[in-house]
Amino acid sequence: MQPFHPRRPRLVAGACAVVLALGLGACSDSGGGSGDAPPTGAAGGVASRYTTPLKGVCPDRVVVQAGWWPEVDDGYLYQLLGADPTIDTGRNRVVGQLGGTGVELEIRAGGPAVGFQPVSSQMAQDDDILAGVLGLDEAVQQSGNQPTVAVFASYEKSPLAFIWGDPAWKFTSVADIGRADVTVLGSAGAAYLDVFKRQGQLSSSRIDTSYQGDPARFVAADGKIVQQAFITNEPYRLEHDVKAWGKPVEYLLLGDEYPVYLPMLTVRADKLAANRDCLGKLVPLFQQAQRDYVTDPGPTNQVLLRTVETLNTSGFALSEGLLADGSAKQKSLGLIANGTDGVLGSFDTARVQKLIGQLVPVFEAQGTKPKPGLAPSDLMTNEFLDTSVSLS
Repeated sequence: MQPFHPRRPRLVAGACAVVLALGLGACSDSGGGSGDAPPTGAAGGVASRYTTPLKGVCPDRVVVQAGWWPEVDDGYLYQLLGADPTIDTGRNRVVGQLGGTGVELEIRAGGPAVGFQPVSSQMAQDDDILAGVLGLDEAVQQSGNQPTVAVFASYEKSPLAFIWGDPAWKFTSVADIGRADVTVLGSAGAAYLDVFKRQGQLSSSRIDTSYQGDPARFVAADGKIVQQAFITNEPYRLEHDVKAWGKPVEYLLLGDEYPVYLPMLTVRADKLAANRDCLGKLVPLFQQAQRDYVTDPGPTNQVLLRTVETLNTSGFALSEGLLADGSAKQKSLGLIANGTDGVLGSFDTARVQKLIGQLVPVFEAQGTKPKPGLAPSDLMTNEFLDTSVSLS
């Protein structure tokens, strides 16, 4: 079974006509050709802020494989790009100077940009990729065949949520939703749904796994349905972009009951030792970039906006309002926050162990075999973090 991708198509090519019919004007043919183009409004001053020398320690080009098109969730990566990075529309990549470190940073779009191939699989196939952005659930599932080790938790709290449109529904837990006997719409292969089923919180008969990103089903049901969402994406789009809906939705963040680290920055397990010196200098830069981004996201959001406008995204689009809303939620909901040890980007071993306990039986029942005796140390490490970097 293919690992669950929380960033499954939200505005997919095949759904574009449906989205337009519902009044979602952002769905468009992104245009552009196959050449390169620099974005406008690029974040300035990064060369003076991120100055750790990486030349000769890290690859001349640090390649990061993202899980989706550029989004607010990956803002810290784009924060590190120098002024006027190059947007490669032919290969769906962005390349620029990694601050003032002496090396380049290449960020590769994922999801539909690579035929929905899992990030862990891309990392296993391409030695040029130093790091990949994925969720801890994918790391658990692939730990037996394509093991990765997370080095930076870009989110302390998962943005995964359930949303619904009936304000009379006052769900405060997954069990509340299960007791209400309502339909839950999610993506095929979503591990968290199987976890909730195994725990007896949701009934198989009430789960519909046909969600592929467009809002048609939610609107058709007049919001009387519980739907999977990223809190930084679907709620804003439904309220502001989907004319057939055009109002707020209710939501429940799932992080307390499904404590997945999502997203996180990982390296291939067999490449960890060889890149230890590089990671020791590079990971603190990711921490600093995340701290700077959540403090002042505006300039980098302009880079994200221009990048998506330039790439051939087949209908996926960003807006200034969506990015501003996502950035505000990152802060107000504690998505970006210090770990339990007070360090930005750290992992809690007990939390990872809890998720292992939830997920391993689910994947084994599906026929996937995680690493025998899987332990938190197989999946994550805090060794490369700068313990002095935190949010005040």
